[in-house]
Amino acid sequence: MAFLTQRLRVVLAAMMLFAPVGGWAAPSEYQVKAVFLYNFSRFVEWPASAFAGPDAPFVVGVFGHDPFGRDLDEVVRGETAAGRPLVVRRVQTAAEAAACQILFIHQSEDKRLSEVIDALDHHSTLTVSDVDGTAQRGVMIRLVTDKGRVRMRVNVESARAAQLTISSNLLRSAEIVSAADDGGGK
Repeated sequence: MAFLTQRLRVVLAAMMLFAPVGGWAAPSEYQVKAVFLYNFSRFVEWPASAFAGPDAPFVVGVFGHDPFGRDLDEVVRGETAAGRPLVVRRVQTAAEAAACQILFIHQSEDKRLSEVIDALDHHSTLTVSDVDGTAQRGVMIRLVTDKGRVRMRVNVESARAAQLTISSNLLRSAEIVSAADDGGGK
């Protein structure tokens, strides 16, 4: 419930931020997904070893094609996670991806997904994607768009293997999947 309340607050703030002058517009799919990425920083715990040092920022990475534009930067601007400033980085290589605490992999990077997941082995990076069938390939959270709504499918086993603890508040809003099934859907 706390996740929904917090998420609702942030979505409303995002809607106000992105509203055109003189009227309200529904947020786009990737504006909503940007809010999800921000909220993951609040509902997942990372081990201290996930950061380069005590003053290192909390990095939200976008691997390859960036579908967010400036929206993700606007959502995290001035925010903190685990007492660290939140920053967004666009990354192009698997080595750069390993320095992120959250990594979003767009569906256009489907062919490079295995390369990235293999490079993140033994790293505490929360992987998020909207590629079909990603739970079987080791991605921890899949964002699924269904009838205009964004939903989460969470592979808890993959998160635990990376020493990440996902809040029960977040899991209550998600569909739990295993590596054996990703639940299908768009």
